[in-house]
Amino acid sequence: MKALVYNGPCDVQVKNMPDAKIEKPTDVLVRITTTNICGSDLHMYEGRTSMETGRILGHENMGEVIEVGKAVDRVKVGDIVCLPFNIGCGFCENCERGLSGYCLTANPGTAGAAYGFAGMGPYSGGQAELLRVPYGDYNCLVLPDDAKEKENDYVMLSDIFPTGYHATELAGVKAGESVVIYGAGPVGLMATMSAFIKGASQVFVVDTHKDRLALAEKMGAIAIDDTEGAGVQKVLDLTDGKGADRGCECVGYQCCDKHGKEVPNLTMNNLVQTVKATGGIGVVGVFLPEDPGAHDDLAKEGKLAFDFGNFWFKGQKIGTGQANVKHYNRQLAKLIHAGKAKPSQIISHELALDEAPTGYQNFDKRAEGWTKVVLKPGK
Repeated sequence: MKALVYNGPCDVQVKNMPDAKIEKPTDVLVRITTTNICGSDLHMYEGRTSMETGRILGHENMGEVIEVGKAVDRVKVGDIVCLPFNIGCGFCENCERGLSGYCLTANPGTAGAAYGFAGMGPYSGGQAELLRVPYGDYNCLVLPDDAKEKENDYVMLSDIFPTGYHATELAGVKAGESVVIYGAGPVGLMATMSAFIKGASQVFVVDTHKDRLALAEKMGAIAIDDTEGAGVQKVLDLTDGKGADRGCECVGYQCCDKHGKEVPNLTMNNLVQTVKATGGIGVVGVFLPEDPGAHDDLAKEGKLAFDFGNFWFKGQKIGTGQANVKHYNRQLAKLIHAGKAKPSQIISHELALDEAPTGYQNFDKRAEGWTKVVLKPGK
């Protein structure tokens, strides 16, 4: 099968690899029809993780079931399925609590497993023609009969739509409240859409990329251009100095200041300033336990100089961590099916799998107009 393989920093290549296959009776084999490039893939692409060379990337996957293991009961050949990026077993203590992103079985010794991701188990990614899905009955979301018609919407259920929604859940967004979102990338835009689904009265989206801010405006948000570093004051001015009711961090440890310099604690401390006293903050941007490629000693150890004094003084609350996709994806799929949510509106490029290296290069550069890339292995 053809698959996108990680060769090293900023070097990915489509190669012929051994076909994915059923390995255990609980497995499902999927022919991938759509797979996305995610911002989290860029951490590995840039060599900022412990990703091993020779591995297949891709954790935002959707396709058609072509084979099932002997122990699979629910999922059938021919089903169109979307696959949560986090692999759960369905029966461990955390999965039973709905915390499938912290499964204790799929990646022994670590809470959490994922496709094609550094430190998240040995599982191959889905930027390929075929994908083995462990614990298939649990991990496959079988989609309704409009799955092919709305494929570019449903594939977002693999990660960024549930992750954006998770940000609003962690922040505690309620109807009528105002929300400030840092980051107008794919996850920030999905958090924007989710905040409006929840009934937010105002959503402020802070970023420096005008093309991405334009998408946020189309969703109904108030775009805050932070190119000159005045974003904090703009949010405060628009909220009578109080700050927004809730805030979402959708950038992560590679956030940059107005000079383009990485400042890992920037968005976190800006949220403390721009969320009101007693407000809630949800953090879904990726922060890692260590970052050897960082420019300062604290960041190399995965630590931040956090404005805890003001955070404490304002009585704010914070929730963090990756989305437990299965906790949200079935309900969010119903919104897509009913025409109440259209996450595909952020897609800028639809490429064949062979074009994936070009997609990575441009998405990594944040080239103008490259907001979300989907790959079509069968194209």
